[in-house]
Amino acid sequence: MNTEEFTSEQKLYLQGFMSGTNLARTAQGLPDLSAALGQRSGAPALLSAADGANANGAKPAASAPAPSAAGPDAPGLAAQDRVLASGQKLTEQEAAKRAKHPLDQWDDIVQHSNEARFPKGQDVLAWKYHGLFQTAPTQNSYMSRLRFPCGIVRSDQLRCVAYVAERLSGGYAHVTTRANLQVREIKAEHGAQVLAMFHDYGILNRGAGADNIRNVTGSPTAGIDTRELIDTRELCREMNAYILNNRAMYGLPRKFNIAFDGGGRVASLEDTNDIGFAAVQVQVLEGRSVEPGIYEVAQSAPLLAAGMNGLEEGTDSMSVSSSEVLEVGGGSMPPSTSCRGR
Repeated sequence: MNTEEFTSEQKLYLQGFMSGTNLARTAQGLPDLSAALGQRSGAPALLSAADGANANGAKPAASAPAPSAAGPDAPGLAAQDRVLASGQKLTEQEAAKRAKHPLDQWDDIVQHSNEARFPKGQDVLAWKYHGLFQTAPTQNSYMSRLRFPCGIVRSDQLRCVAYVAERLSGGYAHVTTRANLQVREIKAEHGAQVLAMFHDYGILNRGAGADNIRNVTGSPTAGIDTRELIDTRELCREMNAYILNNRAMYGLPRKFNIAFDGGGRVASLEDTNDIGFAAVQVQVLEGRSVEPGIYEVAQSAPLLAAGMNGLEEGTDSMSVSSSEVLEVGGGSMPPSTSCRGR
């Protein structure tokens, strides 16, 4: 078999296939595919994923083990590699994300705005990572969704939303069930400008749609409810900051939800979320030496075990491994966080 018979596109495909296969085999302690086939008598040499060595009678260079995925995109890439190694194909959306991560497409958004163009194909999905939703065919415009953890909006931020609504969109804003605000009827040429104006006021759109964790909600009366056990505002802010600043969080199933309930008069319906935390007051816990106090406990599987069991003996905090956040969505995630009681 002569590798010169392959086109450049075919060689790139083979390199990707070999890379994914070798990554999976290395993780299982097996030799890479080229080495394994080379042990069989008469087996043709394959195109090396590392150096593209040919098979024109020359002895192929020894293949190095496929490097493990590293960096914040590693969990997603590893999951994609497992799919490819099993002989399956990625969906069009996952293939597009693998080629270029949506969060790296700001320059493309600016270029489209400068040319008064809406995105096409998989760029429609990528724009959602930045909070821009093309609403065609209902409207030939964008909708922008704004993240406000715990539903808290400053007065200057609200004035900014009003300005954008009046000057650059349809003159109104909608409130969503997850305490977001949305502005509609944004023209193609105003997409990047609208996002930049929101960013100037600390209003973030990143991860407001597509394969991301949606707005983190808390008790609607947090901070002013005399019956609340825990003020959920800070918990929501901390979780929101973690999500926004960890790219591993940008690969979960659509509409992944997290909520905190402080035990006050108005519930946050945390039990309907993928991950929910509820405030509880512990007075006596039979058989356990848990110090009496107020704690936030997990309410949703597979974090149910981190509920009462998450109340650490002799402490005033409930620690939940952050890796379990992505475990709910079928992935994995970096270091741990704690939800502390008072």
